[in-house]
Amino acid sequence: MNTALDESFRTLPLRGAFGGLLMGLANLVPGISGGTMLLATGVYPEFIGAIAEISTLRFRLRSLLLLGSVVAMAALAILLFAGPTKNLVVEHRWVMYSIFIGLTLGGVPIVWKLARPASPGVALGALAGLLVMALMAIGEPGAAASRGGYATLLFAGIAGASAMILPGISGGYLLLLMGQYIPILSAVDDFKRGLLAPSIDWPLVLSSLKVGIPVGVGVVVGVVGVSNILKWLLERHRNPTLGVLLGLLFGAVLGLWPFQQAISPKPGDVIKGVTVTSTNVESFKREDWPTARFSPLPVQVGGSLVLVVAGFAVTQLIGRLGRNSIEP
Repeated sequence: MNTALDESFRTLPLRGAFGGLLMGLANLVPGISGGTMLLATGVYPEFIGAIAEISTLRFRLRSLLLLGSVVAMAALAILLFAGPTKNLVVEHRWVMYSIFIGLTLGGVPIVWKLARPASPGVALGALAGLLVMALMAIGEPGAAASRGGYATLLFAGIAGASAMILPGISGGYLLLLMGQYIPILSAVDDFKRGLLAPSIDWPLVLSSLKVGIPVGVGVVVGVVGVSNILKWLLERHRNPTLGVLLGLLFGAVLGLWPFQQAISPKPGDVIKGVTVTSTNVESFKREDWPTARFSPLPVQVGGSLVLVVAGFAVTQLIGRLGRNSIEP
């Protein structure tokens, strides 16, 4: 093994762990893709290939090290930060959404390095991806919320996992559109709190697993399925596929208008399938309240722009770790 390859092998678990940490955090929030974070840290192509290898029962030490480091750190990040992230999004929406927009747009140059030079296939794919995200943004977040059936949770896991794999699609954003974002983050937080209780709170743990198990099965199905499909597409239809990813990345910010806030529900509103009445209105948590746009103050507009630029810069700095891995 030459020096360059040896160095790459030694740093792969570290880059994988860093990418997994960012991937886990990214998938907790609407608007930024976990796949983008893996692209940014330069392990995305190998991650996709490693999943495809494992799913066909091919085991290489390099692939196992990468997958182990990514999965372990992503799971740890989700477990530790699901609750705080949910609270930040609920309480400081315009601030968080501004950061998410910057982080997401920061992935555009990264995907462009893979897709260049421009070609008709890239352009048509980008247009298709942009249209898909535009159509998703038109829909009202939470409109697809169900009453908590296992089939819906399974599908939510598949959708969220697909978004983890596809740069430009936010898993949190899809879950938000499906009305499953808060329930899933709440279940993860309940699982953590149940395990960390002075005496393990088994009822709380078991209750969270009613959500976690179907979602987890969906995640496995989604990761394996989408990884193999994407690997095949990149090998045979590289330019159109990368064009679609680029369009998805641009379009992901369409549903992230930052200047919106939670508003108190009123009788007649329907929240998570339950009609609000004068007697039950106080029972709805703030995290479940509907949102409405507001007219920002000049300082908020300026602050939002600063946060967008900061988020963009962060993704670009992360991308320097993988600058050699994303060159075509």
